[in-house]
Amino acid sequence: MKCLVVVAHPIADSLCHSLARFTIQVLTEAGHEVQVENLYETEFSPSLTVSERQSYYDPPFDSSATQAQIERLLSAEALVLVFPTWWFGFPAILKGWFDRVWAPGIAYDHATDLGPIKPRLHSLRRALVVTSLGSPWWVDRLLLWQPVKRVLKTALLGTCAPACRFEMLSIYKAECLSAKEVDVFCSRIQKGLVKWS
Repeated sequence: MKCLVVVAHPIADSLCHSLARFTIQVLTEAGHEVQVENLYETEFSPSLTVSERQSYYDPPFDSSATQAQIERLLSAEALVLVFPTWWFGFPAILKGWFDRVWAPGIAYDHATDLGPIKPRLHSLRRALVVTSLGSPWWVDRLLLWQPVKRVLKTALLGTCAPACRFEMLSIYKAECLSAKEVDVFCSRIQKGLVKWS
């Protein structure tokens, strides 16, 4: 499959980048075609421009500044997102990627009566999310009910790519992990990607 791996962490030797490199290696060795969107490396601006926002409801959407990212998204059959969960949400740069790239006329269409949006990402068949959190698992799952997972599964993929099969892998207490714990998590990533063959 054509796989788009989106990485959103500012530090090149971070846990997230290590997990992204492992994921890319597994996908490549399995014969998938991999494109990497490293948002910090390319200095992607997360800020929605005035023109972009004005064209959200006055088509066509102004994609002049994000056309390359849009083309990579539209060509993908599989999507991997690798990022840290900060304050139980997305890093700003990744939220901006959703705002500016998953735009009307690209990821979805507005209904004529401004009702439910209509999906456009019909080629997207698989999605894997790999994220790190500093908190223990029970805070994310029991207290906050996995807010990032709910937004991704329901609000983004659920409305823009409803046929896409979604999986999320979260590694907790990221600041104090042993090498063995990271290896175990990597084996979970590999197991998840084997299903893509």
